Amino acid sequence: MRAEAGARYDQQGRNGQGGRFAWLGELSLVLLLVVVGILVVSVVGLVLAEVLDAGPEAADSEMFFEDPVADMALQLVGIAIGIPIVLWGARYLGRRPAGTVSSVLGRLRWKWLGLCAAVAFPLIIVQFGVLFAWTWGEESAEPAGDGFPGWTAFLVSLAVLAVLVPFQAAAEEYVFRGWLVQVIGRAVRSPWPAVVLASLLFALAHGFGELTGFVLLLYSALWWGWLVIRTGGLEAVITLHAANNLLAFGLAAGFGELASTETAADAPWQAMVVEFVFAPLYCLGIAWLAKRRGVERVSP
Repeated sequence: MRAEAGARYDQQGRNGQGGRFAWLGELSLVLLLVVVGILVVSVVGLVLAEVLDAGPEAADSEMFFEDPVADMALQLVGIAIGIPIVLWGARYLGRRPAGTVSSVLGRLRWKWLGLCAAVAFPLIIVQFGVLFAWTWGEESAEPAGDGFPGWTAFLVSLAVLAVLVPFQAAAEEYVFRGWLVQVIGRAVRSPWPAVVLASLLFALAHGFGELTGFVLLLYSALWWGWLVIRTGGLEAVITLHAANNLLAFGLAAGFGELASTETAADAPWQAMVVEFVFAPLYCLGIAWLAKRRGVERVSP
């Protein structure tokens, strides 16, 4: 069953099904399945590395495969598996259409997603350019990888990233900005407790690095959470997240840094300052565009 007409995005789980505390069961089981899914993918990776004799040479390596592209692909799949899990949770535990995790219309709005992508990709390129120009010549900004791996390896890396990164980025949005906010939204009236908690968990999920990296992630997540409520769906944040990760991973592939264990949690203070400007710039701009285009914010 769907939520009643006029329900916000965070209220899509309020369909009167399952009882007052059913959301706790959905929350617990889906999170457990996400953890189990990641473990299963990891075990499959370990088995494949052993069978194919493709594991890392160093005994203390954190990688599954010696080939950084194969290792990155495994990690991306391990995150992407969150999409079918949360959609299953919404459908069979939340007893509502799985598409309500995508938007208030019960589906991904592909035309709106494409329009958001047309804004997100150029903006991310400019953001990275500003950051590189600011940090150019600093020792911390110099590539630490093996250098350009050659055109064949680079193009293979780009192909793998182009296929898998959108699913990885979308999975993080479906889990943190989507399903989790809606599950908590079954128990609270305001969307902001859910947005704040989900944003905090999103930042923590990237690991513990620099304080500036944690602030950057939390700040971005709060803006993105606001944008999801404001536009009634995940399309705008999926495209921005995918654009950011595609460019970041693509540059890492070009500099031979795919094997690096650093995440956004290790971002320097300059990246944090740049994000302070570009996160609201994108979110406010997309919110204005959504209003101009008449994008649905509540259930019809």
